[in-house]
Amino acid sequence: MAERLTTSAARNVFYGGSAFFFAIFVGLTAHSHYFIATQSTDAKTLSDGVARGKHVWEKNSCINCHTILGEGAYFAPEVGNVWNRWGGDKDPAGAREMVKAWMQSQPSGTPGRRQMPQFNLTDQELNDLADFLEWTSRINTQNWPPNTSG
Repeated sequence: MAERLTTSAARNVFYGGSAFFFAIFVGLTAHSHYFIATQSTDAKTLSDGVARGKHVWEKNSCINCHTILGEGAYFAPEVGNVWNRWGGDKDPAGAREMVKAWMQSQPSGTPGRRQMPQFNLTDQELNDLADFLEWTSRINTQNWPPNTSG
């Protein structure tokens, strides 16, 4: 065995390693897309209200303070599971009213708490946001977030 790595051997290691890890990357990407499409997302219940609710979420830049499914800022609580925290899995109508009441009561004015701004959302926007949060709660997050308190 040679004591030194020749130029052609180094080139072969580089190209072979690059090809190997590129194949691994493509395989993991394909697996991720397959998992999202078949097991993670609740595509059957994706409605126009959910899409409009996501638009409300994006238009008001909620992600600048909140996280949803672990993505976003950590200034305010996680809202990917807020539907279940507010009892939506047992009483969907009650959770919907809770979302609407919470949004309409902001800012709460509680001393010592960070204040959420008042966005002055219409009833349609509030219902759409509730639809979006309800739909988000049904995504298979593989036990994320690790605690239910947000």
